[in-house]
Amino acid sequence: MTYECQRCGACCRWTGQVKVSEMEIAAMAIQLGVGMDEFIERYTRLRPDRLGLMLTEKDNGECVFLNDADCLVQRVKPQQCRTFPNDWNVPEYAEQCRAVRGQSPEPDAPQIPSGS
Repeated sequence: MTYECQRCGACCRWTGQVKVSEMEIAAMAIQLGVGMDEFIERYTRLRPDRLGLMLTEKDNGECVFLNDADCLVQRVKPQQCRTFPNDWNVPEYAEQCRAVRGQSPEPDAPQIPSGS
């Protein structure tokens, strides 16, 4: 089963770690018209496991790039954001997320050999 995002922004309001790669940082920096160093300084922090960077949050826990229900980096948002809730989710997501069930492709019907 797959889900189709309705871009309600609910997932962007949860406190949590949005891990970002160097390529994602570069793409978001270009989207925002800033250099990578400035992007890292303004919009990221070291992950608690110290194994990489994550996006910062606003004081209320929202993603730093959430503007009402719009994502300021929608075209180049991190993989973690693009794959929610299909590749990962948290137990509370179903209570707040407005994603709707998508049309999963039906598996091909088995071919029955014809009797000769």
